[in-house]
Amino acid sequence: MGPAFWADVLVAFHACYVGFVVIGELVILLGILFGWKWIRNFWFRLVHLLMILIVAGEALAGVECPITVWERELRVEAGQPVSDASFVGRMFHDLLFYENVDASIFPILHIGFGVLVLLTIYIAPPRWRKVEAEAT
Repeated sequence: MGPAFWADVLVAFHACYVGFVVIGELVILLGILFGWKWIRNFWFRLVHLLMILIVAGEALAGVECPITVWERELRVEAGQPVSDASFVGRMFHDLLFYENVDASIFPILHIGFGVLVLLTIYIAPPRWRKVEAEAT
């Protein structure tokens, strides 16, 4: 298992991270619309919020995502540019990065998405599970 394999693993993890944030927000919005109570699960919402705050914080600070940096370094160590990655690596990479889009738009999108998540926290705040007091 060389550097190319680990680069593919990182890209897959990155895609899952992005998928959780994006699909999670879509599910939360649908839950608000349809009155799904489970979308207010405290731990789900906390993890979701923390994940987008990391991304938005990186965007505000002008910091490149460490996962992207690690993948690129592993590709260089493997002697392959990103475009020469394995099928899985290319597939996940192409899901995350768009060659014909100005890169300066992504920080704006990341921060805007973070604001959307904060707005849904306000509209449909997470709830702790109610614990019934046991009779002693």
